[in-house]
Amino acid sequence: MAAAYSLDLRERVVASVGSGLSRRAAAERFQISVSTGSPAARPMGGKRPFALAAEADWVLARLREKPDITLTGLLAELHARGVKVSYYGVWHFVTRAGLSFKKKPARQRTGSPRCGATAGALVHAPGQA
Repeated sequence: MAAAYSLDLRERVVASVGSGLSRRAAAERFQISVSTGSPAARPMGGKRPFALAAEADWVLARLREKPDITLTGLLAELHARGVKVSYYGVWHFVTRAGLSFKKKPARQRTGSPRCGATAGALVHAPGQA
């Protein structure tokens, strides 16, 4: 994993630019990329919020309203609303909300008494509230 440059190196680059060297020349001299921001390192790692964090209420309401909607269908509706999110982002949000889509097993179609949830029904995942 990449690590941030030391503050010492950053300060030397800033000092060389301050003494008249161009940013590009300083970057070449110190073998770093050109930057126009602060010499302080930006935070690395950590958790990013869900891409759907702002749309969480709408997504959950939509899933309650239409529990048999597919993730692809939900993704299409989100795109129609102007929300930029990937299929994985939708899947990850639904999973973290403790929801899963259960498919009808092949034996259930034959009338087996061991049938589970209805096809495509949205249910809480085991161990989730």
